[in-house]
Amino acid sequence: MKPSLLVEIPQDNIKSYPIYIDKEPIKNLAEKLNKLSSNRKRLIIISQKVYKLYKKDFGFSKDEIFILKDGENQKNLCNYQKIIQKAIQLGLSRKDLIIAIGGGVVGDLAGFVAATYMRGIEFIQVPTTLLSFVDSSVGGKTGIDLPYAKNYIGAFYQPKMVFINLNFILTLDKRQMLSGFGEILKYAFIEGSCKAEKSYLLLEFLSIAADRILDNNMNLIERLIKICLELKISVVTKDETESGLRKVLNFGHTYGHALETITHYKKYTHGEAVVYGMMLAFDYAYKTKMINQTYYNLAYDLFKKYGYKSIKPVKYDKDELINIMKYDKKAYSGKIIMILPDKKGTVTEVEITDETLFEM
Repeated sequence: MKPSLLVEIPQDNIKSYPIYIDKEPIKNLAEKLNKLSSNRKRLIIISQKVYKLYKKDFGFSKDEIFILKDGENQKNLCNYQKIIQKAIQLGLSRKDLIIAIGGGVVGDLAGFVAATYMRGIEFIQVPTTLLSFVDSSVGGKTGIDLPYAKNYIGAFYQPKMVFINLNFILTLDKRQMLSGFGEILKYAFIEGSCKAEKSYLLLEFLSIAADRILDNNMNLIERLIKICLELKISVVTKDETESGLRKVLNFGHTYGHALETITHYKKYTHGEAVVYGMMLAFDYAYKTKMINQTYYNLAYDLFKKYGYKSIKPVKYDKDELINIMKYDKKAYSGKIIMILPDKKGTVTEVEITDETLFEM
């Protein structure tokens, strides 16, 4: 199998891995997974929805699977412990394998299990949502949530390989597709800060081709997925553990995570929350004259094209939102740190004061 893309972590070939993107039948994917795990024990952590839709195609034994209910609130300590217990019951050793099949929740949780079980076991990512195609399945961020702190427990742990099968898109509903477009829009606004070797003009591409993309033109969506992954690979290979450059990938996430947390992960999908986080960032950047009105209007026009309308933070308790944001992993010394747009296609890190954040 020739990989579509390759993630090469400098000075560490063990962490480098291939990404395969195809449109083959799901049964073919199952055969590849069986071949890769032959002569090894394996634990398959799979989304409940994906299992119901594709259990016949995968043909997994019930003994080797852990079915995870859907929703961000499933990424918790209780499920982590249950999966660890399942791995012990199966007798998994360090030479065995964990396979994650699902969206970002499954990938994050399974990855953290793999990172910590016996101090590290190989795992394969099989993302099944547009959002996990373009973002969470690649880069090695794994973790679980606490009630008031998203992804507070986790590890940087790269997968052995990633299989992106575009057929999974065919069973996604409109809201899940829009959630994925939320993360794709993020890449358009940070492209210039990703230090990629070439320009993709992603913002222009998304604007010009919006109607065809939203009509599920698979060729365009496949191209979008590759562009986003190439941008992310450019960042991750330069800064695997978020000591500097990788922070640009957090655009929209500080306020986005706060929205998810304050609503107990039940009101917004991750992609929706990120879009509203980007909106707040654009509002703040425009208000403080970091960006001009032309770019501000361009951003909001793009949000509107992809089905997003502005929401106002006054819907929620501002003090509680600020408190949550101060406990964000990127914060320090009680200060809110946000990634903000500073010109078309680029972002920068800024320290925000409580008094100015929601003064719109």
